[in-house]
Formats: sequence, C-alpha cells, structure tokens
Amino acid sequence: MTEDALAYINQRGLGRLADKMGIEMLEFTIDRAVARMPVEGNTQPADLLHGGAYVVLGESLGSMSANLHAGPDRLAVGIEINATHTRSATSGYVTGVCTPIHLGRTLTTHEIAISDEQGRRCSTIRITNLIKDL
Repeated sequence: MTEDALAYINQRGLGRLADKMGIEMLEFTIDRAVARMPVEGNTQPADLLHGGAYVVLGESLGSMSANLHAGPDRLAVGIEINATHTRSATSGYVTGVCTPIHLGRTLTTHEIAISDEQGRRCSTIRITNLIKDL
C-alpha cells in the first residue's frame, strides 16, 4: 500500500499551492504521512517561516491522508483546522509527520507535528475532515 499510495500522490500531485511552496511527499500510508517544505521562499518579512506556511503543509498532509482513508468513491474536505506555533524555522527544511487521531466513516481527525532539521517541533496542527460521497 505504501508504494502504491505514494506513487499515486507523486503522479497526481498535491495541488498548485503545495507545488508553489515546494512541498514534497516522502511517505504516504493510512497510518503515517510525511512531507517536507523549504523555509526559503515561504518566509514572512522577519525571515521566519510564515505561520500560514506551516498550516498549508499541515492541511496538505491531513487532507490527503483523509482522502486516502475515504477511498476512491468519496471525498474528504477540511472543516476545521488549528495550529500552535512553538518555534520559528529560519533555514533549511521543515518536515511534517501526520498521524490519525480518529478515522471514522464520516469524519477524520489528524495531528501534524512539524519540526525543523534539528528535530525541534515548530508547529502542531490538528485538522478535521468531513467525508462525503461523490
């Protein structure tokens, strides 16, 4: 499942915004999804990674994970997201690790822990997605 799901994501893409931000999916399964994003090009005026960039990385991971859980005939759409930023990344890459908190029939909730290259957590994001029939 891992290779097929990751190949699907690599072929389909993560969307135009994720592409513009340089987000790259590294691992993709129902139980764990990992992606990275460069700090450069995604900063705010003080040269810190923009808080919204953390949220885009988190939502990309959480929504794609929810859609993998939903299956081919259903669509997962985000209905709630929150983020707590605890450290500022200033260079290199940040990596997001997405794990499910709840995988239900109509709702999923995922937590995304985003860390810098030294392994220090910079942001914690939680997203809830609604799963609906196409």
